[in-house]
Amino acid sequence: MANTSPPDSSRRSERSRRAIFDAALALVGEVGYDKLTIEGIASRAGVGKQTIYRWWPSKAAVLLDAFTAGVDEYDAKGLPDTGDLAADLKSVLRATADEFNDPAFQAPYRALAAAGANDEELSRTFVARLMEPGTQLYVDRLRAAQETGELAGDIDVRIAVEMLLSPFSQRWLMRTGELTHEYVDTLVDQVLRGLRPRD
Repeated sequence: MANTSPPDSSRRSERSRRAIFDAALALVGEVGYDKLTIEGIASRAGVGKQTIYRWWPSKAAVLLDAFTAGVDEYDAKGLPDTGDLAADLKSVLRATADEFNDPAFQAPYRALAAAGANDEELSRTFVARLMEPGTQLYVDRLRAAQETGELAGDIDVRIAVEMLLSPFSQRWLMRTGELTHEYVDTLVDQVLRGLRPRD
């Protein structure tokens, strides 16, 4: 007997969503954010543009969802805790530098940063969904180091994380210098020097 069950619409929708994400990320790297269009994304993904507008109000919203699709999986892992805070931070930030230097990562991230500068709602969403979860991982790791005595007990852990991540982000976003492993190692060493317990 032929299978007469209706197609799984949720599976079809997920395939379309994944195709839209892939198209948005590919196109922003190829043509840049200014020339990225909903029509172009739809054409590349093989869907109608009304399908995209049914799920997202703008190209920035599509790109944000595409870029943050894997964030939850990343957050669940946390930062390594080998008992050596400096080594752990250097390992993570070296990997982050490699990612930030990857053109496939740079294009959507820079596009979202630029769009967020002129769109407060997009900026807040970008921070809440991407930046804040990542920052919290560092907060948790530094707090654990504080509890074991690696860091001074009276420091503000949130500000300590910002001391570490802000120069990294500024260097990359403004292109004031290269993001190298040597830079990362120096940054970690200098920040931690000011956070260690005083003898």
